[in-house]
Amino acid sequence: MTAASILVVNAGSSSVKFAIFDFATLQPTATALLDWRGNSRQASLTLSVPDRESACHHLDVLDYRSGVAEGLSILRRSSDDAKGTDFAIRVVGHRLIHGGQEIREPVRINAAMKMTIARFARLAPLHIPPGIEAIEATETALPDADQIGVFDTAFFAHIPPAAYLYPLPYQWYEQWGIRRFGYHGTSHAYCAERATELIGHDSGELRLIICHLGQGASATAVRGGVAMTNSMGLTPLEGLMMGTRSGTIDPGILIHVQREHGLTVDELDEVLHHRSGLLGLSGVSSDFRKVEDAATGGHSRAQLALDVYAHRVREQIGALTVSLGGLDALVFTGGIGENSTWLRREVCRGLECLEVHLDDDRNETCQPDCDVATCDSQARILVIHTREDLMIARQTRQLITDGAR
Repeated sequence: MTAASILVVNAGSSSVKFAIFDFATLQPTATALLDWRGNSRQASLTLSVPDRESACHHLDVLDYRSGVAEGLSILRRSSDDAKGTDFAIRVVGHRLIHGGQEIREPVRINAAMKMTIARFARLAPLHIPPGIEAIEATETALPDADQIGVFDTAFFAHIPPAAYLYPLPYQWYEQWGIRRFGYHGTSHAYCAERATELIGHDSGELRLIICHLGQGASATAVRGGVAMTNSMGLTPLEGLMMGTRSGTIDPGILIHVQREHGLTVDELDEVLHHRSGLLGLSGVSSDFRKVEDAATGGHSRAQLALDVYAHRVREQIGALTVSLGGLDALVFTGGIGENSTWLRREVCRGLECLEVHLDDDRNETCQPDCDVATCDSQARILVIHTREDLMIARQTRQLITDGAR
């Protein structure tokens, strides 16, 4: 028996997440994480199939593309074996981080579209090149499957000019496209829908602030299901403090260190993207959990890094709340947002002026998806497990279904 399925691919610089969904029901049949762990010739593949124990495979690979191909082959066999069914992959949905001003919705990927996507590599160098590699690997492995791109920036396609324009010469926008975009859009879109379900009424004019906090981090203001603004900018470097990225800093710092200390553009790029954030301040790690452990053990710089991180998130929530004219729910998602009770408690401390009141007991025992606000809190505080893979599968299926009508 053969059943149609959707493959979702989320390609990053050092890892690839796969998920296979039944086309008709959108139930997951298998997921996998392919992780290079800093070694381009060796990778680990962790497979998860419903009602089975997870399995780990160690792979020797020639390069990124061959790693994707081998990981996909193992995943497909595991999915088919688990269900006793040949889940023929009908369509592949790719998470792509940047679609610029041109791409505002999911699109079919062909040679011309790949060239368009490649133009955004300089704005998202950690994500676009591996995304294209993954597309080409799945094109080879699945020549009969449709390839669909789902773009993080699409959720922010309708933010107003006042929110996306920088106070720079207008010609920079006209000639070079210098403007704010926004990222983690697929996660923010999923959480906006899920928050509406948890609160229990139609989105209407519901005012949400969604904090996606992981190795990358961003916050989005949403009104009535529509994104109004996002903390990231032209690139994923702006906004909140992150694992190795600085987030927003005074641009005058860059001019100063170039003039006074001779740093080159490439050196600044390296520092801002790979040696800042939690890693840069703590000197311990870019991993929030390791920094938390170090702080608990008395490491003063680790504690300082955590304090700065929480302050930056709290500060952003305040600004976004004012832009919305109030707040109905604050959402925490992403690996840090979902798992760090300390971070949620520290961020919410001081938000009482916005009628945001955290219940400490609920916060400590939270299992997403859940509400950790006190009963009398005017704004709900939701912890939501983000499902970017499911959101991509939904949007991919919708495009295929609409095209068949």
